[in-house]
Amino acid sequence: MTIASTAARADRSRVAIIIPARFASQRYPGKPLALLRGAGGRAKPLIERSWEAASLVSGIAKVLVATDDDRIRVAAEGFGAAVAMTSSACRNGTERCAEALAALPDHVDVIVNLQGDAPLTPPGFVEALAAYLADHPEAEVVTPVVRCTPALHARLLADQAAGRVGGTTAVLDRYGRALYFSKRVLPHVPAERVGEVGLPIFFHVGVYAYRRAALERYAALPPSPLELLEGLEQLRFLEGGISVATVELAPPDADIWELNNPSDITQVEAGLRAAGID
Repeated sequence: MTIASTAARADRSRVAIIIPARFASQRYPGKPLALLRGAGGRAKPLIERSWEAASLVSGIAKVLVATDDDRIRVAAEGFGAAVAMTSSACRNGTERCAEALAALPDHVDVIVNLQGDAPLTPPGFVEALAAYLADHPEAEVVTPVVRCTPALHARLLADQAAGRVGGTTAVLDRYGRALYFSKRVLPHVPAERVGEVGLPIFFHVGVYAYRRAALERYAALPPSPLELLEGLEQLRFLEGGISVATVELAPPDADIWELNNPSDITQVEAGLRAAGID
């Protein structure tokens, strides 16, 4: 898919970005307010870094921070973000996005969930998702994947061997629809084939675009068994019979590591410096 040839066809006045952010993260309490230093050495909270990443996406109707915590609200309003207060009962970012729908005008019918721990997400990734839904009216949900290089595959395997979650992988059908997502490195590759170029191992980039109706359906479904086991909210779509399309994109020049644990700060800051983000 060529972003430049399709992005112009997406009606961006109907697309909004929601950044879900909660303070009470189990793995990293207070994560949205964690300070990250960019290329110029200036420290900014993660939620501001994520909002700045969303603001780089062209032609979006609105960027909204959705949170249940006044500390995050105060910080977000302090750097100029619009904020929707949501319930503390939201179990994940997708549920929080669904609850924040009430803060969006009715004509917005595509919602991008740009997770608040992914400030390195390239704007072109979001633009590609909006373009995909514009070109595929039958699609309900779409998310980006990157085919693993041998180096990235090796890093994921090393994290798995050490008991760390280094990222999420996606298993796709021949049409690019998601069959499964896992925090394990899937599919299994025989030892003698590890290091091959072009293996169907796809790193999932945690940003989603939903039709409004699909997001409302998601919120009406109970948490699914696989979702609870893996800790991956997108599995509720698959278990609920809602297809998830994927867009395979080229790896960006800079790292797209997410901030999942305090130990990830070093890698995310390195990614900010590599991308020249102050």
